[in-house]
Amino acid sequence: MTSTDDDATPRATPVVRLKPKAEARAIRHGFPWVYADELVTDRRTQGLAPGALAVLEDGERRPLGLVTVNVKSKIIARMLDRDPEAVIGQAWFAARLSKALAHRARLYPQPFYRLVHAESDGLPGVVIDRFGELAVVQPNAAWAEAHLADLVAALVSVTGVATVIKNGSGRARGLEGLAEEIAVVHGAAPSAPVPAPMNGATYMADLMGGQKTGLFFDQRENHAFAARLARGAKVLDVFCHVGGFALAALAGGAQSALAVDASAPALALAGQGAQASGFADRFATRQGDAFEVLEALGQEGARFDLVICDPPAFAPAKPALEAGLRAYERIARLAAPLVAPGGYLVLCSCSHAADLHAFRNASARGIGRGGRRGQIIHTGFAGPDHPVLPQLAESSYLKALAFRLDG
Repeated sequence: MTSTDDDATPRATPVVRLKPKAEARAIRHGFPWVYADELVTDRRTQGLAPGALAVLEDGERRPLGLVTVNVKSKIIARMLDRDPEAVIGQAWFAARLSKALAHRARLYPQPFYRLVHAESDGLPGVVIDRFGELAVVQPNAAWAEAHLADLVAALVSVTGVATVIKNGSGRARGLEGLAEEIAVVHGAAPSAPVPAPMNGATYMADLMGGQKTGLFFDQRENHAFAARLARGAKVLDVFCHVGGFALAALAGGAQSALAVDASAPALALAGQGAQASGFADRFATRQGDAFEVLEALGQEGARFDLVICDPPAFAPAKPALEAGLRAYERIARLAAPLVAPGGYLVLCSCSHAADLHAFRNASARGIGRGGRRGQIIHTGFAGPDHPVLPQLAESSYLKALAFRLDG
């Protein structure tokens, strides 16, 4: 597509411009997004196809970099490269992926990790999780969908993975106007769940039909901390997904672990993971709504030395914040009485709309309403394969609070 600016100078790439009152300084200092009310949306801009590339200029017509534009999204432009002349192709993707890979390879002896964490790794809206010789790509922005072939070719070239699965599902794609689709885009589909070693346990990931990319690597460091608390303990893991904290606790020497989830397929995978890890005799599951199971366990008089609650995002966006904080408070209120005197309660939130301060206060209120008091002994975040872009609060979403409750 060819366009001209107001000086009639031909350009190979369209130009979009910030409104005069828009704050260009934040973008110069690394903020990667432009919101719809900050951009001049004239007829030319409105005519750009979702995911189109454009040169972003400030109100004084000074170039800021190369962006991708989607006029259907509240995030109307995302910064791709500070060089407005950058060429987005296989070589460009390979450079970004090589940089991301070098960091993960230094951290992890085995290739099981988040390889690309969206804006934090310079690939806006793109998530890539690696499972040995397989990789799962989530192209959650229109530009990534449009350039998927180059991205996949670069991914195979840089990492040598044999299979690449596109997981085109989730809320983010809907906000970008993209359809849902799960497909193998390189190599052959796995015929069974894929084993993933982590913290001394083996997790089973369903890469074709599981939640998100099949496994949550972000909790790895928090699993490891909880495992230190679990030696000789009776453990309750609520919202366990495919084994989450429970398998890590058993690897850390827990006496037993009860894993709770509403999903029967997730619990089946957790059971397979326990079997593969050699923990089956110490592992049990209970299917049901987490709130109802917590209430039932309280009525049964059950007590555990370590209780972990790792729910889905109750506050995925600001409009849901108040209701989400009430849900986190309720979880804490129901879980606290289940903790044996002097035991531990680990509460997690993956809601970026609920910051650490708000989540900590909701958790403390819930513990108090549950008739307990406690001290915070640890605050955890996502692991280092989920880097945080300092200018983008949304890239820091995961919080984990470990409380030691009164005796």
